[in-house]
Amino acid sequence: MADFSRYQIPSHTQGALERYLENGLPPGGFLSAVIANDLMGAVARADIQNMTAIPEIAKFLFNEAPAGAWGSDENLENWLAKFREFD
Repeated sequence: MADFSRYQIPSHTQGALERYLENGLPPGGFLSAVIANDLMGAVARADIQNMTAIPEIAKFLFNEAPAGAWGSDENLENWLAKFREFD
């Protein structure tokens, strides 16, 4: 289970991050953009709570998530594909 205690990330976003990282469930548009390192896409899709949390989510991914799970569209798709292999 991910440790969000050091990060100010909305609880609904914490849940989505956890489901993505631990179960390979595709995140929504905003979180997918953050994970893929698409700042403009993230800002365009953010709700008011997540707009201010973008730096915290980025810090969480950098410090807590496996390197292969974030950073580009390719990493996002490869991470999700790892879980589909076991379906």
